[in-house]
Amino acid sequence: MTQVITPVSMELHHEISQFLFYEAQKLDDWQFRDWLTLIAEDIHYTMRTAVNAQTRDRRRCVQPPTTWIFNDSKLQLEKRIARLETGMAWAEEPPSRTRHFVNNIQISPTEQEDEYDIRVNYLLYRSQKEKDETFYVGMRKDRLRRTGNNEMGWEIAHREIILDQVVITSHNLSILF
Repeated sequence: MTQVITPVSMELHHEISQFLFYEAQKLDDWQFRDWLTLIAEDIHYTMRTAVNAQTRDRRRCVQPPTTWIFNDSKLQLEKRIARLETGMAWAEEPPSRTRHFVNNIQISPTEQEDEYDIRVNYLLYRSQKEKDETFYVGMRKDRLRRTGNNEMGWEIAHREIILDQVVITSHNLSILF
């Protein structure tokens, strides 16, 4: 079954794309408090493990069980950031250097006025210490809401992170996606 995409204006696509690039910059520059201003109070921020399913099971819609890696609210995100700011988060000493790449941005209107479902492919590169490099590749499904609560005029109301990797080889997941 193919997904029908309702086109949005080029101006709206550009505005939302610029918001996503701005958000990536805040994460890469470790400006987590500024990043939090882009997050809605009712955010649902999730990432599950990826699973391998046999073709015959996928055809029958049998999905193997998954495990939550993240299932966070805004309060939990604030606590994660507060921990990173203490200098006592040993997994981030020295701090990771990251680059968030977002592309193939698809935008669909929702039933709610001024809310849009966003699907992006992304690549997150993380480097720490001399030889510790990790790539996270996948898809994100976001819901953005127009707001007057920050300088960009948008907030993230929902984020679902879907990694392509079945096994995560990183020694920790202390970064934000």
